[in-house]
Amino acid sequence: MSSSVVPNPGPAVPAAPSGRRSGLTWWKVMVTGALGAAVVNLIVLVVAKLAGASLVVVDGGEGHPITVGGVIGASVVPLVAGTGAALLMALWKPVFLRIAQYVGGGLALLSVAGPLSSDADGGTVAALALMHITLGVAVVTTLRLHHRHH
Repeated sequence: MSSSVVPNPGPAVPAAPSGRRSGLTWWKVMVTGALGAAVVNLIVLVVAKLAGASLVVVDGGEGHPITVGGVIGASVVPLVAGTGAALLMALWKPVFLRIAQYVGGGLALLSVAGPLSSDADGGTVAALALMHITLGVAVVTTLRLHHRHH
């Protein structure tokens, strides 16, 4: 009887990395964060309106209504500018992602002082404060998404 012996091919060779990074690219992270912040803040605006908030801030004796366009702009522009700067600096030193999370979140929380000291009704003040907090959470989450996937 003859036996067939298959030679041991040696240890399995791991597959080479595909070259693609898992997760979201920088621009997808920024778009996701900006859209998320805008949508949540628009929901806050609608709920505040339904709850009877005036959504008018008086400054210098003149009333300034809070509009959909204003909410979108105030949600998207700071998030894209701040996270964009952080992502660019992180190309140089990755630690900037973590620093930007603390700075961006902290600045958004500090900015709550604006609505709290404004001349507006309680519902408007609460809605504006919540929108500022939402932006801070969005900055931290957006940068965390990028950090997690790289």
